[in-house]
Amino acid sequence: MGIRCCVRNRHRQGKKDGHVCQIVVEDTDETILFKHMELEKKPPPPKPKLSVDKVLAAKKIQAWWRGTLVRRTLLHAALRALIIQRWWRQVLARLLAKRRWAALELCARQHWAAVRLQSWVRMWHVRRHYCRLLNAVRIIQVYWRWRSCHTRGFFHGSYELATSQLNLELDIFLGSQICRITDCIPFPIKN
Repeated sequence: MGIRCCVRNRHRQGKKDGHVCQIVVEDTDETILFKHMELEKKPPPPKPKLSVDKVLAAKKIQAWWRGTLVRRTLLHAALRALIIQRWWRQVLARLLAKRRWAALELCARQHWAAVRLQSWVRMWHVRRHYCRLLNAVRIIQVYWRWRSCHTRGFFHGSYELATSQLNLELDIFLGSQICRITDCIPFPIKN
């Protein structure tokens, strides 16, 4: 019984070696013979000639496929560019929103500070006006009381409290007249 096997050795560069290895196994003698034969390189088989119509059809199919691959590549590139652009626009929108919020907070703080400063200035003006009016009222009251005392009179007095009596001294002023009362009032003592 014999087995034949043809093996072609290939190198990594894709070059073909022309060596053929033939293995023959014989049952009768239980011997194995290895023969190594080197065959000459055979020329490649001739390509069958195709008709012009088939060549044109094949070129059209190849052109269509290359165009499909190019369009698919361009579509993927465009989609990736759109995703990046959308992300960048979102980032810019967030930055713009943060800037607007910061500007709004700054404006609100400035507005609040201006309102507070205005209220302090108004309070200062009102207080100053109030103090002037109060001073004027006091001056008017002093002159009015002085005038009233000269026309109507007033009382001035003092007292001294002892253990058994009350010493009282009272002066009544009526314009240019003065009336002075001095009295000593004893307390009733109970036994």
